[in-house]
Formats: sequence, C-alpha cells, structure tokens
Amino acid sequence: MTVTNLHPPDREAAPTILVGVDFGLPNFDGELEELGLLAQTAGLNPVARVTCKRKAPDAALFVGSGKADEIKLLATQTGAVEVLFDQSLSPAQQRNLERHLELPVNDRTLLILQIFGQRAHSHEGKLQVELARLQYLSTRLVRRWSHLERQSGGIGLRGGPGESQIELDRRMIGDSIKRIRERLLKVKRQRHTQRRQRERRDTFNISLVGYTNAGKSTLFNALVKARTYAADQLFATLDTKTRQLYLAEASRSVSLSDTVGFIRDLPHGLIDAFQATLQEAVDADLLLHVVDAASPHFREQIVEVQRVLSEIAAADIPQILVFNKLDAIEIDRRPHQLEDTFDLGGVQTPRIFLSAKNGEGLEALRSHLARIVIASVLPLEDKQKFPDNSGMAP
Repeated sequence: MTVTNLHPPDREAAPTILVGVDFGLPNFDGELEELGLLAQTAGLNPVARVTCKRKAPDAALFVGSGKADEIKLLATQTGAVEVLFDQSLSPAQQRNLERHLELPVNDRTLLILQIFGQRAHSHEGKLQVELARLQYLSTRLVRRWSHLERQSGGIGLRGGPGESQIELDRRMIGDSIKRIRERLLKVKRQRHTQRRQRERRDTFNISLVGYTNAGKSTLFNALVKARTYAADQLFATLDTKTRQLYLAEASRSVSLSDTVGFIRDLPHGLIDAFQATLQEAVDADLLLHVVDAASPHFREQIVEVQRVLSEIAAADIPQILVFNKLDAIEIDRRPHQLEDTFDLGGVQTPRIFLSAKNGEGLEALRSHLARIVIASVLPLEDKQKFPDNSGMAP
C-alpha cells in the first residue's frame, strides 16, 4: 500500500483520506489527482492518499481487513474525519467500512452527487440532482435504519426486524422519484417545444461538450461575449445555457449551447437524470468537443467523452475537436499547425488548437464554423463544390 501525506492542511475544510484500489484496469489514477480535485471542489481537505493493488474487491471491506486497519491508523495520525474511495462501493461495503473505521465513508459516486447538488442553480438542474440523489439513496436504506435491527420482529403481516420502517422509507423515496420524473418530463416537453421553434427558424444548433474543466464555459463566453460563470475547477457548469453566435462570414447566427462536463466513471444515475439537459447535445447539428490540450490525460478524457456520447445516442453527430488551453502548453511542445485532423475512433476529425483564455485561434474556429453553416444551406450540387474540410457528410 502506498501512502502519501499532503501538507499543509486546510483548517477550515474537513480532513479527508483518499483511497484508490488498482485492479489492473487501464484508467486507474495512481496519484488520485482527479479524486483530489473533486474532493476540493466539494469543500473537503485531502490530507493523505492511499493506493493499493488487488485482483478483485473484498466482498466485505473492498480493500480487505488488513488494509482497512492501516487506513484506520492513518486516520488517527492525520486527524482525518472522513474516508473517500475513488471507486463505487456497494451498500454493504460502505456500511462495513464505516463500522470498521468508525468514520464516515463515501465513494466517488456520492461525491459527484454532492458537487452537483452544490452547483445546480436552475429549477431543472435541481430536479435532476435530487432525482439522482434519491436513486442512489434508495439502494442504501439499510444503512439509515440499521438501529432497527435491535427491534424484535412483528406479527401478522409485519416481516423481520425493522422491515416496516424500511418499506415506509422506500415507499416515500419511490413516490418522490415518481413526482420528480413527472416534473422533468414537463421540462423535457418545454425543451422540445423550444427546439421545434428553433427548427422552424432554420437555426443551426451547436453544442459544446467535453471533459469537465476543459474550458467549455470560457470558450462559450469568448464566442458569444457572455458572462457565464467559468472557473478552473471541476463541474463549474451544470445548467445548460444557450446563446446566439453570429458568424460574419456566413452572414447568419447559430445557436450555441454550453453543457455539463463529463468525467470518468460518471454515475449512470446522473446520465439518466441529466438526460433532459444532455438532450441539447443529442439534438445538435454539430458538436464542439473541447479538449484540455495541456492535460497529460487528454486521450483518456476524449475516450470517456465518446463513451458518454454513445450512451446518450449522440456519437454519430459530426464533431470538431477544439484543443483548448494552448496558452498552457510549453513553447517547445506547441503544435506546428493549429489546424489539422485527429483520429477519433477511426474517423479523421477536424482539430483546431486555440486558447479561449487569450483568444488565440478563435477566428480560425469562427471561419471553420462559418464554412460548415454555409455548406449546410447550399443545394447539394453546390455543397460538392464548396471547399469544406469539416468532416461532415454533404
């Protein structure tokens, strides 16, 4: 087991131990860098990072009793008040770990849910987060009612110890989930009406997608001169925003939407809950796939975004890869050409390097978008003549 102590501690945030288990999978984060950023985004203070290798998760404690003892000792030494796992824990593993460590134990899924709960501002966003949270909680009811095991079983129609209370809680959560889904369905219908209005106006729809913290909101602000909140942190944007982007070379405006960022191991419940928001990506004519060009993990992040796009049935929509944060790349590592193509799942996809922060490369992106929009409204015979390297089918 590898242990890394992190100093100095932030006295105002809850001291937390980060734990990651290497099962031999290619996407294992040996430094727990992303989990640390997530923890800080949620207001936690990582004071130590623990990694170990296993062939498979321990059924009871995920890491095994020996490693759990080491984590417990480390928590005493560092003053940690919480333990955070990079992988998802089963309800039984979470309950057993909390009993063994005598500390609250959370996993990556719950952490992402907490962050989404803190960041959602729109009515729709709050509904989506609450739906995902209730779905997660519904599988962990036994943790909430473990004290009822001390009660004796009932008679007649009552079942085992505490069963009636668990069933009551499950029924209440089920009713809440049903109500939220009904309200989200209304939101989805409203969005559908708005999209139909845009279609009647012959609007070309572009959606920004990409890994969280790739700079989508900064690019959105730079293109449409908006003041959308943008920060160098994970999940700075949770609520979809749409503005009109005027392309002078095409002499027309297009609809540009900024969407929630994706992340490795994004909980499936969140993908389902945010379906209404991600629908903007599904219905787009073009996706601007924003990539953090300065990240050493950009290839893995591209793969993860493509996986989520496949889950929401948006993988076949034409894309432009926007390699952002050119300003953060060292001079000797900067590309020789700022426009080329990139092999995206066997498809040569247009790629543009730019810096949304300082504006370098923005005009090239605007020109590329204008050519695509012009080609989209030309008759078929003219499209074949029009010089377009967008990768879009005529």
